[in-house]
Amino acid sequence: MAPEVLPPHPPLPQYYPTADRREEFVRQIFDETAEWYDAIIGMLSFGSGNWYRLQALERAGLKAGTKLLDCATGTGVVARAALRVTNNVIGLDPSIGMLVAGRHVSKFDQVQARAESLPFADDSFDLLTVGYALRHFADLRATFAEYRRVLRPGGKVLIMEITPPRTKLGRSLLAFYLGRVIPFLTRLRTRNADVAKLFRYFWDTIDACVPPESILAALRDAGFENPGRHVELGVFSEYSGMKSY
Repeated sequence: MAPEVLPPHPPLPQYYPTADRREEFVRQIFDETAEWYDAIIGMLSFGSGNWYRLQALERAGLKAGTKLLDCATGTGVVARAALRVTNNVIGLDPSIGMLVAGRHVSKFDQVQARAESLPFADDSFDLLTVGYALRHFADLRATFAEYRRVLRPGGKVLIMEITPPRTKLGRSLLAFYLGRVIPFLTRLRTRNADVAKLFRYFWDTIDACVPPESILAALRDAGFENPGRHVELGVFSEYSGMKSY
C-alpha cells in the first residue's frame, strides 16, 4: 500500500478554487513576480539572509567540492550562498520566470523541473537543499523519498523553513509582520498587486503548515537517518537528515 499523501498544508481557497489548481497558481504567481523577488527577500530579512543561509549550509556540512542540488531554487538565493564555498551547484525550479531572473544575478547550472520528480540519477549529490519552499510541495513524503533517491550514501538534506512561535503573542507578531507589513511595503515599492499577494500567500502557507513533528516524521518515513531540527531566533527551522551508507 502506498503511503498516505502528506501535503504541507490544507488547500487555501482564497488563492485557488481546488487543491488540483494549487500547482498552477504557485507557478504562475512566481513567474509573474520574479523580477522583484530578490529585492523583497532582502527587505524581509533586513539584509541578513545571505549570512544566515551560508551559516546554515556550513552547519549542514557544505565544503569545497560538495556537489549540491538546490531544489525550488527560485532566483538562486541559496545556490548563490553555496557558490561561496563550492562551485558544483545546480539549481532546480518549476518556474521559468524565477530561473531567468536568477541568471541576471549569478551563473550556476539551472534545471526547470518539479522537486517531486527529479531528472537525476540515483546517488548523484552530496547535499540537497530547500530554502523556504517546503510549503509549496504537493506531498512531503513522496518529495522526501525522491530527495533521498538522488543523494549519495552519507549525503544530507537541509530544509530551511519559517516556523511560527508556539506562543500566542509571538505568532501574532509574526503574522502582523509577514501577513500585513511586508505585503504593504512590497505593494508600495513595486506598485504590483501580485507581489503583495505572493507575500500574503507566504504567510498563509506558513500559518497553515504542518507542525515540525510531522515534517520530521515524513523525513523518517522517507528513509532518512537521524532526522533533526535546529532552530535559530525562534522561527528559522533547519530540518536535516542523512542517507545511510
